[in-house]
Parts: sequence; C-alpha cells; structure tokens
Amino acid sequence: MTAIARITLLSLVLGLSACAVQRPEPTRLPPIPPSQPRPTPSTSPTPGKPSIPAKPAKPLPRTSASFAPPPGGNSHWDAKLGVYVLDDQTNTFYRQRTYYRWNNGWSRSISPNGPWEDTDIQGVPGGLGRQFGQ
Repeated sequence: MTAIARITLLSLVLGLSACAVQRPEPTRLPPIPPSQPRPTPSTSPTPGKPSIPAKPAKPLPRTSASFAPPPGGNSHWDAKLGVYVLDDQTNTFYRQRTYYRWNNGWSRSISPNGPWEDTDIQGVPGGLGRQFGQ
C-alpha cells in the first residue's frame, strides 16, 4: 500500500471514530409560559389503564451484602435476624460457614445435616437469640 493511501485510510478512520464518541445535544423543551397553569398528574385512574399502587411492596432480599449464602440448598436473607434462613429445614439458619438450629435449645454445625454440637446463646448471632427469647 502506498504512503498516500495509508495516510488517507488513517485519516478516514480517525475522523469517523471522532464522530462515534460525540454525545448528542440534549433536547430542550420550551418553558411553559407563566400565564398557563402547570399540568398536574391525575390521581384518578385513566379508563382502560390499570391503576398503579402508590408504593409497591419491596421484595425480600435473597442475599446479604455482607455475608455469603450457604452453599447449595434454598435460603433467603433475613435482615432482622442477621442470618440466612434455610427454606427446606425448619428453624435452621446459616451465617459465616456455620449452621445454627433451634430445637428447644441451640446447636451448631458446619453442615446442614450435622453432626450438631450444643451451644448457648453466646454461640449464636444476636438476632437469633432475640427471636427465640433466650
């Protein structure tokens, strides 16, 4: 390829790339004259459209921002308790590589299937102790 062809091709590529990175100007709407009232949103439902609730219910978070979920199994994060609640095992919880189980007293394990060792209130996360009144 000749030097002139290379320079021409390079100029064309640089010129087109500069056009690709420019942002378009924002569209500005004309201001509403002071003599006209500002439109207000209607609070009555429009015929043919379903009404939207004022504040939708917040879904429960499935995970914590600070603690990893248990490996395998279904669970959800309970912010009030500060632990993951195992969905398929009653009164079984998880946080920081430890499973906790309430069965008329606390026990803990490194596996959801045990072996379980008894522990007292000092050995469980604070939210669990408050929930079970210990």
